[in-house]
Amino acid sequence: MFEIKVYAQSLGCPKNLVDTENILGALGNCWTPAQNLQKASLVLINTCAFIRPAVEESLDTIFDIAQDIQNSSPRPLLVVTGCLVSRYGPGLGREIREADMLVSLREQKDLPRKILDHFGLPQEKLPDFPRALNASARPHAYLKISEGCNNRCAFCTIPSIRGRLRSRPVQELLDEAACLVDGGVSEIVLVSQNSTAYGLDLGYRRGLGKLAARLARLQGLNWLRIMYLYPAGLDTKLLESLADLGPPFVPYFDVPLQHAHPDILRLMGRAFKQDPMQVIERIRKFFSDAAIRTTLITGYPGEEEKHFRTQLNFVRQARLQHLGVFPYYPEEGTRAAGFSGQLPAEVKNRRRRLIMQEQKKISREYLKGFVDQDLEVLVEEPHPEWPGLFTGRTWFQAPQVDGITYISGPDMKSGQMVTARIRNSLDYDLQALV
Repeated sequence: MFEIKVYAQSLGCPKNLVDTENILGALGNCWTPAQNLQKASLVLINTCAFIRPAVEESLDTIFDIAQDIQNSSPRPLLVVTGCLVSRYGPGLGREIREADMLVSLREQKDLPRKILDHFGLPQEKLPDFPRALNASARPHAYLKISEGCNNRCAFCTIPSIRGRLRSRPVQELLDEAACLVDGGVSEIVLVSQNSTAYGLDLGYRRGLGKLAARLARLQGLNWLRIMYLYPAGLDTKLLESLADLGPPFVPYFDVPLQHAHPDILRLMGRAFKQDPMQVIERIRKFFSDAAIRTTLITGYPGEEEKHFRTQLNFVRQARLQHLGVFPYYPEEGTRAAGFSGQLPAEVKNRRRRLIMQEQKKISREYLKGFVDQDLEVLVEEPHPEWPGLFTGRTWFQAPQVDGITYISGPDMKSGQMVTARIRNSLDYDLQALV
């Protein structure tokens, strides 16, 4: 039987990765991974378009791959889907003539059938959750608990791309999580645009806390992590419910604050406009050892030096374990793109560098405190260049966005949860031995 050899590239956030896994899984047993472009009969590119660099990366990827396959015989089917298509609509076809299919997020549910029809293959009867589970062969998996967002931040393109909040029912998520764990996943990471809003559209009260409590009972699950906790929803009741869970819940809090000055938060249209230290202190009241991550934007329209100094002082005072900082991009279609007080790129980037210089010191000092301690490490994959060396993560290192732990020891393999002695710390990474 003919098998579709698929070369898939998923750009952007973990939510896109879940979409890619769903598309591939819905192809059933009709596909296998292609080792490279030259052996592919289908090239699937799932794009990101959240900010300008993501748009540029998506376009560069499409055009580079299209050039690489243009002389292939037979030429593989080139399918482009995801946020780029949804953001720019049908007119994108005039710009990307190389693509055989341009598929929006809304149309993704029909994409597997279109691919199978193209290759003359019948659709199979699939299980309830036909994700290409763990296609990356790593022991963590993302569970997308909702889609879209009801917030209307002035700088953000997500609601226009992915629509309003649409939460998935609890039982559906429990069933999918059970499939993930049965398939060998050690860590489940909950993702969405706004996890603290989970269930509001379904009429759930305290939806996220109740979902986390149900997931925490899964046998065989080592770690449960929640990403994208919008600060306005991270209240005392939610923190109390999470504090009651214990393992496998890990006290890791990804709270996208975006700024530290109330004037700028108001200009951003954030539902949360108070002093962000209130959120940090609230978390630490319930979890004294919490690992906290946030993202900040520098050079937002109207950001004066005093606003930036408040931001910098917040970083010094809060001493968060993980921090991502991005210069502001005036995204087409957002309210903020038309605001007065737009700042030059050199100001945005200088402010970003100053914040990251402070964060590097904070991270270095934090990690140094773990040297000579024994920590649990989830072994991810062999290092591509050093035989016997693996990359892994501790509970306070989330996949893809934080530092990693380099680890070595006898008879190690991907997916193991091992106790390792931390031997050295770097700016953002650890080194350990079993």
